[in-house]
Amino acid sequence: MFSRIAYALRETWESFRRNLTLTAAAVLTSAVSLLLVGSTFLIQRAFENLLVQWRGDVEMIIFVRSDASAEQIALVDQVLRASPTIIDVDKLRYLNKTESYEEAKRIFAGDPDTLGLLTPETIPTQFKVVPLSDDPTLVRSLSDQYRTLPGVEAVALAEDEFEVISTLSNFIRVVTLITSLVLLLVAVGLIWNTIRTAMFARRREIEVMKLVGATNWFIRIPFMLEGLLQGLIGGVVSCGGLWVLNSAWTSGVTSFKPGTGISSLVVPDSYLTSVMFILLAIGAVVGAVGSAIAATRFLDV
Repeated sequence: MFSRIAYALRETWESFRRNLTLTAAAVLTSAVSLLLVGSTFLIQRAFENLLVQWRGDVEMIIFVRSDASAEQIALVDQVLRASPTIIDVDKLRYLNKTESYEEAKRIFAGDPDTLGLLTPETIPTQFKVVPLSDDPTLVRSLSDQYRTLPGVEAVALAEDEFEVISTLSNFIRVVTLITSLVLLLVAVGLIWNTIRTAMFARRREIEVMKLVGATNWFIRIPFMLEGLLQGLIGGVVSCGGLWVLNSAWTSGVTSFKPGTGISSLVVPDSYLTSVMFILLAIGAVVGAVGSAIAATRFLDV
């Protein structure tokens, strides 16, 4: 058992040395494509952070002062529910102080100064409102009406920030995703070509091994392992690049004036770590697929 593992590792290393140029090309292509895949995940999460408070078709948020009495909160709720033809009361949600603070921690993840000014005791609570009408004039007139209610601190409208951000998010996500998928296919092709070249260079040795009774899987494993390692190394390189990219992005975003809302675009380190594990898995799969196709096709000829 151990001798077979040692043989597979030895043959993989020898193949790496013999096809250094092709291997480097495959690894770099894999790394670039995986870096784009990782960037797509981070971009998606960044814009989700920015728009987290507007999920569920919410178009209006009524912020209630932290010192508002229970009667004032009940009055706001009553006024909102008194307009079932204008507001979707089934989707009306009230976030208490704890829920509002949890949402704020995600929105201001990259703005510790602003987040430090908020506590579960001092943060405003909020009503999430989904109007039934698409008329922006009517929605604005409703917001002007709700601003005058006792205990209301402010009213925010989704149209003030949602459309441009959402459009930009979708465009960037689609472009980077398509580009990364194309490059992943190129990476599979390069790994396939690398393994094919390696097997062609050792065709005499492979013929001898088959004559003495070596199974196809015994011959394939070192080549498949080579492809898997190429993809995995590409994944490691892409993780390093993604960490550098995210660090630069975080530094740039946090340099903006606190309270601008741009700080919501910062991606938490925990999410970055999970994306890195995903990239390693994708890299290994891409390498294994490319090498498996090449090894199978050559040995079946």
